[in-house]
Amino acid sequence: MKTDILNELRDASIQRVAEKQNRISRQSMERLGLEHRRSDGFVFEQILKQPQMTFICECKKASPSKGVIAPEFPYLEIAEDYEAGGAGAISVLTEPTRFLGRDAYLWEIAEAVSVPVLRKDFIVDAYLIYEAAYLGASIVLLIAGILQSDQLKEYLETAESLGLSAVVEVHDEQEIQMAVDAGARIIGVNNRNLHDFTVDLSTSTKLRARIPEQILIIAESGIRTRRDIEQLEQGGVNGVLIGETLMRAEDRIGLLKELKGEKR
Repeated sequence: MKTDILNELRDASIQRVAEKQNRISRQSMERLGLEHRRSDGFVFEQILKQPQMTFICECKKASPSKGVIAPEFPYLEIAEDYEAGGAGAISVLTEPTRFLGRDAYLWEIAEAVSVPVLRKDFIVDAYLIYEAAYLGASIVLLIAGILQSDQLKEYLETAESLGLSAVVEVHDEQEIQMAVDAGARIIGVNNRNLHDFTVDLSTSTKLRARIPEQILIIAESGIRTRRDIEQLEQGGVNGVLIGETLMRAEDRIGLLKELKGEKR
């Protein structure tokens, strides 16, 4: 059963797509997306395959569980700090209702940095994948919990056709099977229980055993310390997505280096 918040975000996204199509038609957005098709050979996946942990650092103004995280939100400065600190990729929230994201954040950050950029949103329509390519993303997030199996397969194929990597977010074994059956190459395990917002870091390592070895895995939510990173490294995780911990840091570059096991 989906949570009320997940249903709310899904429904808001459906409405947002309808509004977007009033400004730019579906046909026009598909054309724009294809014109901006990436030809870098899915570079994000090559980064994830490297022996060292990959850090996906998030630009996030707010969240449903924490409210406003960054009243002042110098998103370009934040993204540039992440790149300087050694981020393998940058995640950008574009969901506007509960995360206070904007499409412009993605567009401007993708222009400002050289590392891959992830569009983190509640994708319920292929329109948003074509738009992600147009806005400069290299990666899209697909959340298994708000999609049907046939939708997930279709959206993975759409992302592939645009040269975009796709991270399929899962929360349990049933969603893992759905992702595997759809052809996911990257699975993101959310350590946050969306029923009560509690976080259990061991979720990623427990579910890793259920994911075929050739599929890359990213741990999401609740990652705060170097010890957490070491635990995930030992559990066979390829990458970590870190948001709030870095967003609240006074020294983002220093903290990122510390999490990577480097001296400040």
